[in-house]
Amino acid sequence: MDDTTCMVELARYYMEFLAEESCGKCTTCREGISTMVKILNNITSGNGKMEDLDLLESLSGTIKEASLCGLGKTAPNPVMTTLKYFRDEYIDHIVNKKCSAGVCKNLTSYSINKDICIGCGLCAKKCPTGAISGTLKSPHMINKDACIKCGSCFAVCPSGAVVIGGALVEN
Repeated sequence: MDDTTCMVELARYYMEFLAEESCGKCTTCREGISTMVKILNNITSGNGKMEDLDLLESLSGTIKEASLCGLGKTAPNPVMTTLKYFRDEYIDHIVNKKCSAGVCKNLTSYSINKDICIGCGLCAKKCPTGAISGTLKSPHMINKDACIKCGSCFAVCPSGAVVIGGALVEN
């Protein structure tokens, strides 16, 4: 795991897996995990609210206490751990509508810092939708409407001019 790992998406992924693995006998586990998945889906899609964090913590405690099997008793661990150690990522998703790792597509945008772009054209060549325009040795631009947020431009840029989240420059 590194800075390209979204801990909120990671928790959502594990909870979705656990929802499928739950036997369903235990109402607390079945419904609690399902509710947690819905909340995490909302957060990763940009529709989360700050009160969702309290609800996730409350549900986690209830599921751990009331579940009858080992799966239910440990199911909330990914959410509890990520909330404890990576709470700022949840807040970034909810308040700033931003996924710094660039994983949650609804919360990710790419832009090119014109002061850093060397105009090599590698990003434009790698872009599968042709969303990047520019001439050699001149700064390039990303058409946000055509961008599918695949991250190819970010991965290939030798100068680090492609920025996740558009924090430096808005095209």
